[in-house]
Amino acid sequence: MADRSAWPTGRRIGYGGDYNPEQWPRETWDEDVALMREAGVNFVSVGIFSWALLEPREGEYNFAWLDDLLDLLHGHGIAVDLATPTASPPAWFFAAYPDARVVTRDGTILGFGSRGMASPSSSAYRAAAVRVASALASRYADHPAVVMWHVHNEYGAPVGQDYSEAAVGAFREWLRDRYRTLDALNDAWGTAFWGQSYGDWEHVGAPAATPSVANPAQSLDFARFTDHQLRACYIAERDAIREHAQQPITTNFMANECPTTDLWAWAHEVDIVSNDHYLTAADERGHVGLSLAADLTRSVAGGRPWILMEHSTSAVNWQPRNVAKRPGEMARNSLGHLARGADVIAFFQWRASRRGAEKFHSAMLPHAGTGSRIWREVRELGRDVSNLAELQGSTVAAEVALLWDTESFWAQDLEWRPSVDVRHRERVRAYYERLWRDGVTTDFAHPSADLSRYRLVVAPASYLLTSESAENLRRYVAGGGTLLVSFFSAVVDEHDAVHPGGFGAPLRDVLGLLVHEFLPLRSGTETRVAWADGVLGDAGEVAADTSQEDLALEGAEVVASHLDGPAAGSPAITRHAFGGGTAWYVSTRLDIDALAPVLRAVYQDAGVRRPDLPDDVEVVVRNGPEADYHVAINHGEHDVKVQLADGVELLSGERVTGRLGLPAGGVAVVRTSAERRVRGDHRA
Repeated sequence: MADRSAWPTGRRIGYGGDYNPEQWPRETWDEDVALMREAGVNFVSVGIFSWALLEPREGEYNFAWLDDLLDLLHGHGIAVDLATPTASPPAWFFAAYPDARVVTRDGTILGFGSRGMASPSSSAYRAAAVRVASALASRYADHPAVVMWHVHNEYGAPVGQDYSEAAVGAFREWLRDRYRTLDALNDAWGTAFWGQSYGDWEHVGAPAATPSVANPAQSLDFARFTDHQLRACYIAERDAIREHAQQPITTNFMANECPTTDLWAWAHEVDIVSNDHYLTAADERGHVGLSLAADLTRSVAGGRPWILMEHSTSAVNWQPRNVAKRPGEMARNSLGHLARGADVIAFFQWRASRRGAEKFHSAMLPHAGTGSRIWREVRELGRDVSNLAELQGSTVAAEVALLWDTESFWAQDLEWRPSVDVRHRERVRAYYERLWRDGVTTDFAHPSADLSRYRLVVAPASYLLTSESAENLRRYVAGGGTLLVSFFSAVVDEHDAVHPGGFGAPLRDVLGLLVHEFLPLRSGTETRVAWADGVLGDAGEVAADTSQEDLALEGAEVVASHLDGPAAGSPAITRHAFGGGTAWYVSTRLDIDALAPVLRAVYQDAGVRRPDLPDDVEVVVRNGPEADYHVAINHGEHDVKVQLADGVELLSGERVTGRLGLPAGGVAVVRTSAERRVRGDHRA
């Protein structure tokens, strides 16, 4: 049997995007495929929002237009990712099954007329979704254009949690399966607090709007339940397709942008991991956020190549201020994903829509047509992608892992924590960006995963840490690893209950300390941290904010201390030798610049070597069986030179002998015979 985890169209990089021809007259289709050939498009996704056209009335299917479309695409050598249209049920469905509508936490019933999903707990929705998926797979399983299947679209966006009657009933059954008895449920949820104990399963509901804060353990379980229900919908459709078809099956994640899905759990259910990514316009360093999403996607894929199913050629339409991409930015974004493991580069969408909510969303073929800058860049990128075919199947290796645990994030971001300013997303980004600026390629890993291959593991936001995961980290450090833990970590268990022994107790022996009290700072308060003599050289003092902690040391050495604030004179950063390794603890919020001297010292402990790269230049290496590929991207405004091993620059065909000239905003891909340490040169 063919490997379903591999990009299924041979030795080439996929290039294309969502194609929605149902929005256009038939004669436009012929123009589209001709222009696709001109642009180098070899891959499109079709049918994502076409349920009303495919099944205009319940049980009555119209496949004629799709037959024509698939034949047309295949005749022009364009591979198809055929989607099930279940992200947007038709009007007749909601008229026939009004109880399938989503209900918000405050009881509002969401109606028809937008995109999104019916209640994932609705039996009527599940049945209808399986029927249309089965009908499509039965008809097109052997069509030569179809190389893979695409279930639904962006599960959890825009609809995640649902509080409908069907959802409440399903939640109750999910809890019965999880806990078996009410005594176990009451114990896990700590219902003795505020007199919330349950004596009858029928009294257990969802954490809907309440007079005060809902039970946090109940809210955490409802987040788990929501993820389970969404994934069950995917599995039902996937299995219906698999009864007829053997091509790979995927669904498009939104990596770090969709908080209702636990990607580690989802990755086990797809044949190929695929992701959608859009720049956050308000983020002036959006290229770092892009790298984070790409590294996370690759990690969820187990290091295997993955598919960038959607990104944008320029501006999107759904943010408060939709900033357009500047010349060359689309190529940098696309090849940034390629550098970090993507074997397919695709966009939303092929042709810009004239009508509907996304008419201001950019496209490969924009409203301005083939005379536009965007079209020229789309053609140029298609040419470049075709020149990079040999990268297909190569992989990325990393020496550093950053812990990512969705369940911990769900728990940390609930109400009534010590400070609203302590958010998981901010700390993950800060530590990731420090690593990015230091030129250190980073994987993401779950705290329970095998970490033995990493020299350094960073835990920026591990508020919820199970005893099993803590034991895993203990083994990692004892075995010689280096662990860096940020503040407000190892606080609660899987039920959001404080660990016996206090804050940080599961890592007490590893870190050589215990946290006695959290000391949040008032908004706008800034404190100072000073390094102990001789520990970090001439690092001097740095600013901190948001929070301090009252630490009781139990063997850890003081690396830096607070000069002011409620913890003045107390340890701020510690280091502790444990077994064959070392564990660091940073008990306050340092910004990206202030983290630099800390990470320098941690790298030294871990044996991680930093490449010497110019500012805002990234170099990522993809390793193939016969060659390595160094993808160098200059996000800065100045020309630079980067020291590389001798090789060939694949986009130009030119030889590189040691020093690669990289213009401002430029990208280069250098094939070398063996992986070498990348060195930078600030001279232009």
